[in-house]
Amino acid sequence: MSNSSSLTEAYESLPKLAKIILQIFFGAFIGGIYRIIRYVETRNIVTLVVGILVLVTFIGNIIAWIVDLVTEITVGRITVLAD
Repeated sequence: MSNSSSLTEAYESLPKLAKIILQIFFGAFIGGIYRIIRYVETRNIVTLVVGILVLVTFIGNIIAWIVDLVTEITVGRITVLAD
C-alpha cells in the first residue's frame, strides 16, 4: 500500500459482510478517515470538510454512521459526500 488510492481500494475490495460488520462497530471512525483519504485522491474540498466534521463532532459521527451503514448495505460502498 504505497499510495493513498490503494487504501480506499483495499477497503472497497473487502467482502460486503466484512464492510457491514466494520461499519456497525467502527463506522464513525471509518467514515471520517475514508473521506479524508478520498480527499487526498480527488482533491474535493467538500469531502475533506465532511471527513473532519465526522471525526470531530458527535452529531456528525452519528449521522454519518447511519448514512454510511445504509449505503454500505444498499450500494456496497460509502457514497454520500465521499466523491
